Amino acid sequence: MKTKPLQHSVNELRRIGIQPDIIVARCREMITEDVIRKIALFGTIPREAVFCSYTVPSVYKVPLILDEQGMGEYICKRLSLPKKEPSWGDWRRFVEKIENPRYDVKIALVGKYAGLADSYVSMNEALRHAGAECGARILIDYIEAENFEEDPERVNTLKEYDGIFVPYGFGPRGTEGKIKAIKFARENDMPFLGICYGFQLAVVEFARNVCKLEGANSTEIEQNPLHPVIDLMPEQREITYKGATMRLGAHKVIIKEGTLAHRLYGKTEIYERHRHRWEVNPKYWRILQEHGAVFSGMSPDRRRVEIFELPDKYFFFASQFHGEFKSRPGKPEPEYYGFVKACLDRKLGRPKPEF
Repeated sequence: MKTKPLQHSVNELRRIGIQPDIIVARCREMITEDVIRKIALFGTIPREAVFCSYTVPSVYKVPLILDEQGMGEYICKRLSLPKKEPSWGDWRRFVEKIENPRYDVKIALVGKYAGLADSYVSMNEALRHAGAECGARILIDYIEAENFEEDPERVNTLKEYDGIFVPYGFGPRGTEGKIKAIKFARENDMPFLGICYGFQLAVVEFARNVCKLEGANSTEIEQNPLHPVIDLMPEQREITYKGATMRLGAHKVIIKEGTLAHRLYGKTEIYERHRHRWEVNPKYWRILQEHGAVFSGMSPDRRRVEIFELPDKYFFFASQFHGEFKSRPGKPEPEYYGFVKACLDRKLGRPKPEF
């Protein structure tokens, strides 16, 4: 095994005044003791400060293999911290679920940036956290929304999946394709989850095809639609410079009792992270609700819709906020857990989940 590239990297760090305290070698297999000593020698660090991150089935196993090599103990020693015996029980159980799933759940992610899966990395991991909790391996197919615009019949390929997920995005490209995917999910009673832009487009689809508001759209897509069911927030209208001026960060959401959202979260108040400028136009709340839409999450002042659900469907849930930012291994975000569980239950022919 060649160590020259690593030696070169360490030399380059030293050249700019950085001396590493720890070196982690990334390899396919565990390196030999001779290689470890050679790395320590040329890196001028103690032998116990060299570790190997070799290839494992799941990235979540990496902390375990590094701790087995003594990294935690060495960090405590290097920082003069009291040594404590780590408790890996919960983490090991999570890794066990990730590595040994009982089922496969196939999800269609219909997006604007489907050519680069890392665009949705937080959502990918949130789905996998939920999958582990359900005992399922999550298989995600990234589908360009524009495919359904170029060939509307291709939307029928979505029947091959256990659930349909429409994530965030900006601008008009691919929006009609996303709306077609949402319509397919609703009409075929497939589990659906929409996040941020996916939430807004779910409202647009419902307004067009259920409320029969011909020309319903978002003013982000069309400047003067016949029915602007999604409109720019009032506080955004005077802003001309767009840098860092969105509604950002954690905001309180009030959950309506007796709804799917309440069953998922188990509380009436939550804090979730946001990143948006547009919202559901209050002028259309009544007609949307009269046709079956349930706004189960609202801002504390009741001026902004945060969650949209259709209770007559197997699972149809969309949120303005980004729950994926709070998802953790062993503690999946409720909206993602609900979606994955619904996908699995429907796949197995189970009745609609009550959570």
